[in-house]
Amino acid sequence: MASKRLVIFTLAMLAGCGGGGSDHAAADSLSRDLQRLPVDSSATFADTATPAAEPVAQPVAARPKPQPKPKPKPKPKPAAPKPAPAPAPAPKVVATGTVMATAIDAEISSKVNKAGERVTTTVSSDIKDATGRVLIPAGSKVMMTISEIHESENKGDKTGKLTLTPTSVQINGESYALAGTAVALDRYLKSRPTNGGDVAKVGAGTAIGAVAGRVIGGNTKGAVIGGIIGGAIGTQRAVETHDRDVIVPAGSRVELTLSQELAL
Repeated sequence: MASKRLVIFTLAMLAGCGGGGSDHAAADSLSRDLQRLPVDSSATFADTATPAAEPVAQPVAARPKPQPKPKPKPKPKPAAPKPAPAPAPAPKVVATGTVMATAIDAEISSKVNKAGERVTTTVSSDIKDATGRVLIPAGSKVMMTISEIHESENKGDKTGKLTLTPTSVQINGESYALAGTAVALDRYLKSRPTNGGDVAKVGAGTAIGAVAGRVIGGNTKGAVIGGIIGGAIGTQRAVETHDRDVIVPAGSRVELTLSQELAL
């Protein structure tokens, strides 16, 4: 199409410049000749307009799917306040003057036992403080020493001699020293059978009576009477001086009083 327009433009220019019919005929002949010439359609001319490139469709970016909003994280619960530490327990102390009821574990006798020996008693009931807390449970063992023990030697001595001194108490396997006094509440006296010593006492009384009768009566008859009197006196003295053992039966009561406080 561009080449044809060029030819027509050329002919028009020639027709305008020339005159007469001959020129016109020549132009027509030239036009026909040009139309017969093969036209190279592949040739390019400077005035050929380059068709505008069709715009390439840009791919439309797919809209991102809306993401679900993340669920808000639950707020952590505030930590529970730590409990206040428990107050330290009050110290365990058995006060001075506390009276403990105990029971003797084995019989004590002035005929068998001697001063310096150790004996044990068992606590009969719980020892508690003012709040009701048990300080010394029932069944705890109290160790004691026989400080003094002696049988009764005369009728006026109705109790004999027995002194018990507490030294320690054992509580749940632990031993604690203690100070105090103890009294055996159920002790009694038991007479011993007549022995050689008692007979000697009676014989001495008879001899004394015989000598006194001789002095008083001045003859054998007086001596006999004096001897009878002296024997009676000696027998009475033997009865009055007859030995009696102090006895504390097993299981009998022993009362203990603290002279100092006992810290456990």
